[in-house]
Amino acid sequence: MKQFMAMLKLNENEHRPPTKLLNLAGQLCREFQSSSPSLEKVVEAMMGSKNNAYFLTNIHVVRACVSVHIHRGQHDAACKILEYSKAEEKEELVQLWNEIHYRRVMEKQQKDFLTPLQKFRCRKRNPPPICLCPEGLKSRNYSEEVRQQLYKFAAEVTAHPNKKQREGLAQAMNLQPIQIYNWFANYRRRQKS
Repeated sequence: MKQFMAMLKLNENEHRPPTKLLNLAGQLCREFQSSSPSLEKVVEAMMGSKNNAYFLTNIHVVRACVSVHIHRGQHDAACKILEYSKAEEKEELVQLWNEIHYRRVMEKQQKDFLTPLQKFRCRKRNPPPICLCPEGLKSRNYSEEVRQQLYKFAAEVTAHPNKKQREGLAQAMNLQPIQIYNWFANYRRRQKS
């Protein structure tokens, strides 16, 4: 860590920190991930640097910064770090975004964990910004064509397909049998209400 701090100070006025310093920052963040005081010192040093944006190209640094801010209860600051991050691991950035919002809800409700439904609702209320997923979020809805086929099957054949029927539908529609099972369970629930 002393070597990192010395290199950071030495390169403080450089336009861009050397690759060796950026790699060392990532390595330290990986090593200190469970050791909070050391990690906080490294994060504070990097974020206090004029060139802090360059450090946010490394996913380990981004993860460490987010972790420190969550630990301090600074959820908005953690979100800002993700928004300014230039790391290429977009899926992991979206997971971190969701984790920040899960923690915020857990603190607000004074809970130690969230159920899958609570996490789902949290993700729906707090979608990640475009900068984290430029191709957009994956839709969990089926295409109109698939839905029409499922509705037709439910109306003309049965709303309670057996295992063989579900497997046949899944294969025909390029879905998993569990997806077909869940669709029909939800369909029956909707019909009751």
